[in-house]
Amino acid sequence: MALTMSQIMTLLTEHDLLIERQIAKNQPTKFDHVTYDSRKVEPQTLFFCKGNFEPQYLNQAKQKGATAYVAEKKYAQVTGMTEFIVTNVQQAMALLGAAFYDFPQNKLFITGITGTKGKTTTAYFAHGIQAAHTKGHAALFSTIDRIVGPKPKQRFKSDLTTPESLDLFHDMAEAVDSGMTHLIMEVSSQAFKKNRVYGLTYDLGIFLNISPDHIGNNEHPTFEDYLYCKEQLLRNSKNVLINAESQHFTEIYGAAQGSLMDDHIYLYARENSLISFETQVDFEFKETKQDLTESTIVISTYSDKGRQLAIDGEYELDIPGDYNQENAVAAIVSAAMTGAISAEIKKHLPEVRVPGRMEVFHVPGHGTVYVDYAHNYASLKSLLSFLRQQIPNERLLVLTGSTGDKGVSRRSGLGQAINEEADVAILTSDDPATEDPLKIAEEIDQHIDHDKVDVQIILDRKTAVKQTIKQSCPDELVVLAGKGRDATQKNNGKVIPYETDVKIVEDLSKER
Repeated sequence: MALTMSQIMTLLTEHDLLIERQIAKNQPTKFDHVTYDSRKVEPQTLFFCKGNFEPQYLNQAKQKGATAYVAEKKYAQVTGMTEFIVTNVQQAMALLGAAFYDFPQNKLFITGITGTKGKTTTAYFAHGIQAAHTKGHAALFSTIDRIVGPKPKQRFKSDLTTPESLDLFHDMAEAVDSGMTHLIMEVSSQAFKKNRVYGLTYDLGIFLNISPDHIGNNEHPTFEDYLYCKEQLLRNSKNVLINAESQHFTEIYGAAQGSLMDDHIYLYARENSLISFETQVDFEFKETKQDLTESTIVISTYSDKGRQLAIDGEYELDIPGDYNQENAVAAIVSAAMTGAISAEIKKHLPEVRVPGRMEVFHVPGHGTVYVDYAHNYASLKSLLSFLRQQIPNERLLVLTGSTGDKGVSRRSGLGQAINEEADVAILTSDDPATEDPLKIAEEIDQHIDHDKVDVQIILDRKTAVKQTIKQSCPDELVVLAGKGRDATQKNNGKVIPYETDVKIVEDLSKER
């Protein structure tokens, strides 16, 4: 892997990013390494100055062997390096990163998935089927973890839903080198907002849904900006699959039509759903079985292009929740578009397990416990509403918190969902970061009617998990929301080990 001066100049010029190039006395002809982290610099590195950048990082990079840098401004205090001054360093980094790793995206069938809720479940459904279909040659980039190859060390925890562009293309290249032919990846709104996927084209883009989230000072200033960033997946895909029941469907569909002909746009919806447009969907599905542990759906096709995929029929999934049926349909269609046949899909879909998503535990003498990553109004409301339908006359207990330093708008949404569906709420810590977890809990609590819901605040999460379960009775349901299998807590600038909600529940279920 290497990047030549000629490649850099061509890419930056073609994309109208280059403002100025200043050549050092000993101009490098090629670069053997690329990074934005001064701690990872090696000799002959092209260094990217991004984000809240401090000049001392560039000095550190030079001392370790960096010979050139890409930035949006000159750093006069650092001399003796070739300079590429660009209009947008994130866009430049994505383009040059792809070139350095020899454009691995061109060697993979890439399915990109976006939506306010359901991305991870859909990604796991799709990966499970495609991995079986390709005999293990499907990679996964998800919120939970990344799979870049068949070896145990090639499966690791994700730091971001969509990583920085250099990390993204590095992992794609490793996937290609490991024999992967397919990639399923979640694509966050921040990935487009911060140009992490600039220049990347998806073979299939899936748009699940949209509702207010990630609105705040450090994320999206408005919902309109959030929606616009989500829509970029549709504008950068060869084919798209859209949930026609999504809010703001007219804008979403319009974004797809602005880039693609109708024969590359696929729509799906639940049978007899109230859809506010006249266009016929390609696929409809209906539920034929549903309980607290699994469900069955039937898919019917209504267009010529849809019939070519030959996916009509009944499918079982081993994860409960009517909202997960929508995720399953998206995964089924996407798998068929990669060549999987209906019989394969029907066989492998029930085998899929999603870590931390609707994991069910039975604690002797207490209620049934569900561990789920639900962390905003849309996801928590869907989860609680489904469970409420299953036990209309029993108590529903919910434990949740909200992250600090981002997603402030989620707090009111969590309180609203609890207020609409729960009987008992235990508010606790969930990665408070630099914020006071008590303040976060109180902000959620402001949106809960105490005449309807019994609210308790227990900030130590392990204690809160135990007490929530212990106060439940048989036939009641307990939801532990937010962290799933996350094994850390972010608190006061530190990442602290955490047993995980799942481990605490498992240990409690063994107590006598």
